[in-house]
Amino acid sequence: MNLLAILCALGLEQWRAFRWRASAERAFVAYLRAIERRLNGGTAQQGTIAAVIAIVPPVAAAAAVFFALAAIHPLLGLAWNALVLYFLMGFRRFSHAFTDVREALAAGNLGAARRALAAWRGVDAGELSASDVAKLAIERGLVDSYRQVFATLFWFTLLPGPAGAVLYRAAVLLAAEWRAPAAGTDPTPIGLARAVFGGPARALLFAIDWIPVRLTALSFAIVGDFEDAALCWRTQARDWAAQEGGEHAGIVLASGAGALGIKLGGPLPEAGDKVELRPDLGLGDDPDAQLLPSAVGLVWRALVLWLLLILLLTLANWAP
Repeated sequence: MNLLAILCALGLEQWRAFRWRASAERAFVAYLRAIERRLNGGTAQQGTIAAVIAIVPPVAAAAAVFFALAAIHPLLGLAWNALVLYFLMGFRRFSHAFTDVREALAAGNLGAARRALAAWRGVDAGELSASDVAKLAIERGLVDSYRQVFATLFWFTLLPGPAGAVLYRAAVLLAAEWRAPAAGTDPTPIGLARAVFGGPARALLFAIDWIPVRLTALSFAIVGDFEDAALCWRTQARDWAAQEGGEHAGIVLASGAGALGIKLGGPLPEAGDKVELRPDLGLGDDPDAQLLPSAVGLVWRALVLWLLLILLLTLANWAP
């Protein structure tokens, strides 16, 4: 049943992306901010209570609706699973942004590629070269594919009904909203209080990421260059711990870069003469526009591998 729900959700998303998802996410973020205003006293204990209040209701509601519908008829439970996955998964959401960058670079329109990347990442891209734009697009695409697809599918498969998928997506939004101040900034007392208050939410996301992030990296290695992916994962992922997404993002990026035979990470120009220093990931040459389809292909091959594994698990459960 899980496999059928996944296939239905993927098919629906390829047919027509869910347009209300961003609005629903904004509503959930508003809910998180209301909880923070009432409970944030700058302690980890308050953060733990707030995280439970934020996550348990949507997870419990998703599971309760599934069990109620499944008790009426299994097909109703299947339909609910597919609908929730369709709402939560975002394969087309990041693939469209990736395609916009790729098409602009292929047409030699660096300005349009920069604008598309900036809209996707929410960070100005005015100083970036074509190679830097391609590199950042691949980085964001690999991390988004993990967050939006692979980790969501892992928890959907593990927990009953759509509870796991709701748990994961809620935890991602929660950790992002109650994040710590960026490294190198001079945080205000409010920012310091949020860093402590949001600690339990970030710890929860780190814990539930631990297994699926490694399975995703292993999948990239299997469907790409296994030897280089394993080498980069083993030797480079920890260097990314201080960067956006932390070590778990580093695992995905290092394995993906090695599987593709390209370099990610490295220094990036910023406004003026500043340069953002980042660790190198991967082996080989810097990416260009012609390598972007290879990154999309890597993600698709990994997704097919996951679907085959879920099929085998389903058949094993049906076996007498």
